[in-house]
Amino acid sequence: MYTTIALQSASSLTSMLPFLLMFVVIYLFMIRPQIKRQKNEKKFQTSISKGNKVVMSSGIHGKIVDIVDSDNTVIIETGAGKIKFERSAISMELSKKYQVPEEIK
Repeated sequence: MYTTIALQSASSLTSMLPFLLMFVVIYLFMIRPQIKRQKNEKKFQTSISKGNKVVMSSGIHGKIVDIVDSDNTVIIETGAGKIKFERSAISMELSKKYQVPEEIK
Protein backbone atom coordinates (compact mmCIF):
# COMPACT_ATOMS: atom_id res chain seq x y z
CA MET A 1 0.00 0.00 0.00
CA TYR A 2 2.80 2.41 0.84
CA THR A 3 4.53 1.69 -2.44
CA THR A 4 1.45 2.61 -4.46
CA ILE A 5 1.14 5.92 -2.56
CA ALA A 6 4.82 6.63 -3.15
CA LEU A 7 4.47 5.86 -6.86
CA GLN A 8 1.39 8.05 -7.16
CA SER A 9 3.13 10.97 -5.46
CA ALA A 10 6.19 10.50 -7.67
CA SER A 11 4.05 10.52 -10.82
CA SER A 12 2.20 13.63 -9.69
CA LEU A 13 5.55 15.33 -9.04
CA THR A 14 6.79 14.48 -12.52
CA SER A 15 3.58 15.82 -14.03
CA MET A 16 4.05 19.10 -12.12
CA LEU A 17 7.71 19.43 -13.09
CA PRO A 18 7.14 21.13 -16.49
CA PHE A 19 4.94 23.79 -14.87
CA LEU A 20 7.53 24.44 -12.19
CA LEU A 21 10.26 24.72 -14.81
CA MET A 22 8.15 27.17 -16.85
CA PHE A 23 7.65 29.36 -13.79
CA VAL A 24 11.39 29.34 -13.03
CA VAL A 25 12.26 30.26 -16.63
CA ILE A 26 9.68 33.06 -16.72
CA TYR A 27 11.00 34.41 -13.43
CA LEU A 28 14.65 34.32 -14.53
CA PHE A 29 14.15 35.81 -18.00
CA MET A 30 11.23 38.19 -17.55
CA ILE A 31 10.42 39.17 -13.97
CA ARG A 32 13.92 39.49 -12.51
CA PRO A 33 15.34 41.75 -15.29
CA GLN A 34 12.27 43.99 -15.06
CA ILE A 35 12.78 44.43 -11.32
CA LYS A 36 16.44 45.28 -11.96
CA ARG A 37 15.46 47.90 -14.58
CA GLN A 38 12.97 49.48 -12.17
CA LYS A 39 15.61 49.73 -9.45
CA ASN A 40 18.09 51.34 -11.86
CA GLU A 41 15.44 53.81 -13.06
CA LYS A 42 14.57 54.78 -9.48
CA LYS A 43 18.26 55.22 -8.67
CA PHE A 44 18.73 57.43 -11.75
CA GLN A 45 15.74 59.61 -10.88
CA THR A 46 16.98 60.22 -7.35
CA SER A 47 20.54 60.97 -8.52
CA ILE A 48 19.68 63.88 -10.83
CA SER A 49 20.75 67.32 -9.64
CA LYS A 50 20.76 70.97 -10.65
CA GLY A 51 22.77 71.80 -13.74
CA ASN A 52 22.41 68.38 -15.39
CA LYS A 53 21.51 68.38 -19.06
CA VAL A 54 18.69 65.91 -19.62
CA VAL A 55 16.31 64.56 -22.24
CA MET A 56 12.67 64.12 -21.31
CA SER A 57 10.62 61.12 -22.41
CA SER A 58 8.81 63.45 -24.83
CA GLY A 59 12.12 64.32 -26.51
CA ILE A 60 12.58 67.79 -25.03
CA HIS A 61 16.20 68.66 -24.25
CA GLY A 62 17.01 71.00 -21.41
CA LYS A 63 18.97 71.81 -18.29
CA ILE A 64 17.68 71.27 -14.76
CA VAL A 65 17.31 74.65 -13.06
CA ASP A 66 15.51 73.67 -9.86
CA ILE A 67 14.32 70.53 -8.08
CA VAL A 68 11.14 70.72 -6.00
CA ASP A 69 11.30 67.77 -3.60
CA SER A 70 7.88 68.28 -2.06
CA ASP A 71 6.11 67.85 -5.44
CA ASN A 72 8.68 65.43 -6.90
CA THR A 73 9.02 67.79 -9.86
CA VAL A 74 11.88 69.52 -11.64
CA ILE A 75 12.05 72.78 -13.54
CA ILE A 76 13.79 72.42 -16.90
CA GLU A 77 15.18 75.33 -18.89
CA THR A 78 14.75 74.81 -22.62
CA GLY A 79 15.18 77.07 -25.63
CA ALA A 80 11.56 78.16 -25.26
CA GLY A 81 11.76 78.95 -21.54
CA LYS A 82 11.31 77.14 -18.25
CA ILE A 83 8.98 74.15 -18.01
CA LYS A 84 7.91 72.13 -14.95
CA PHE A 85 8.07 68.33 -15.31
CA GLU A 86 7.62 65.30 -13.12
CA ARG A 87 10.89 63.69 -12.11
CA SER A 88 9.75 60.41 -13.67
CA ALA A 89 9.51 62.06 -17.12
CA ILE A 90 13.30 62.33 -17.40
CA SER A 91 14.55 59.57 -19.65
CA MET A 92 18.31 60.17 -19.84
CA GLU A 93 21.08 62.48 -18.73
CA LEU A 94 23.31 64.07 -21.34
CA SER A 95 25.83 65.69 -18.98
CA LYS A 96 27.82 62.50 -18.36
CA LYS A 97 27.22 60.91 -21.74
CA TYR A 98 28.77 63.64 -23.88
CA GLN A 99 31.55 65.08 -21.72
CA VAL A 100 34.46 66.61 -23.63
CA PRO A 101 37.89 65.27 -22.57
CA GLU A 102 40.05 67.74 -20.61
CA GLU A 103 42.86 67.92 -23.23
CA ILE A 104 40.42 69.14 -25.92
CA LYS A 105 39.00 72.01 -23.81
